[in-house]
Amino acid sequence: MRTYTLHVPEGSVRGDPRALEQAHLVRDGFAWGAFAFTVLWFVRHRLWLAALLVLAGLVAVAFAGRALALSPSAALVITVLASLLIGLEASSLRRWTYGRRGKPARDAVIAGSHEEAELKAAARWLNADTVPGVLTPGDATSAATRPTHRRGDDAVIGLFPASEGGR
Repeated sequence: MRTYTLHVPEGSVRGDPRALEQAHLVRDGFAWGAFAFTVLWFVRHRLWLAALLVLAGLVAVAFAGRALALSPSAALVITVLASLLIGLEASSLRRWTYGRRGKPARDAVIAGSHEEAELKAAARWLNADTVPGVLTPGDATSAATRPTHRRGDDAVIGLFPASEGGR
């Protein structure tokens, strides 16, 4: 099962079918196409700025390898590692680009295939009654069953203890 994020135009109202016409689903995880074809994968997905950044990074790595007079085998290992990094981060760069273009991630679905993710995302988007993260009055827990948070001596975790006072 994979996680997919739904990107729709800003200002879209849940339940509006016109927003789905401009929506994009981005699969989370390793992108084999980006690993194998690097810059061409970004161009294919119309991610121009990300393609330029990746191209500039690959050119910088190539020039650094030449300047350091690396052997061909070391250059191959570095190229494969750079491609591996690109494959791992391609989906994040795609989400970043959509967010920059005014299509932030508005929902996430878990599905076995892209088609199933499209169906689930469309069903959740068009069903305006089931907004993720909002509890209806029948679903809300009473104050008696809700856990209470106590402030004790061990309530401070980290580098900024508020209860230390004067030492």
